[in-house]
Amino acid sequence: MRKLAATAVALLVAGGAHATGLEIDVTGEAEGTIVIDLFEDLAPNHVAQVSQLAGEGAYDGVVFHRVIEGFMAQTGDVQHGRIGGNMSLAGTGGSDLDDLDAEFSDRPFERGVVGMARAANPNSANSQFFIMFAPAPHLNGQYTVIGEVTSGMEVVDAIKRGQGRGGAVTGRPDVMEDVRVID
Repeated sequence: MRKLAATAVALLVAGGAHATGLEIDVTGEAEGTIVIDLFEDLAPNHVAQVSQLAGEGAYDGVVFHRVIEGFMAQTGDVQHGRIGGNMSLAGTGGSDLDDLDAEFSDRPFERGVVGMARAANPNSANSQFFIMFAPAPHLNGQYTVIGEVTSGMEVVDAIKRGQGRGGAVTGRPDVMEDVRVID
């Protein structure tokens, strides 16, 4: 029994040392690469799903459809969030994978933190995520934190802003041209 427990602890420690992340090449008003460290320890199921979608190329060509000055930039609608599609539906879709149960943590929503978007149901996150421009304590414990930007925050800051309270981006939104999973 002790050997089994020691093995489990060793696997957890080794698993925590493996750093998965994303590199996102952005084009549009913003040009450059955003690097995100994903927090497998805080949100293992969310990180696994985002990593799977990125690895399959599902995020390539997806726009930042909702961008609110002083708050956040949202992207990841792999169903409706592509140039050439009906952009009025951007933000309403997800992937063919199952929605995820919430993995809330004590990690606060600060500048550069990446969280999973969802509907009113806390267990409805799927593929969409957002990057914080500024702290938003009202999101703490209400949304799942999946990572943080470690490089390229100047690219995030340059993403084309949306209009009105909802932050819908009109015209040609900025695009995640290529999204890669990195170690």
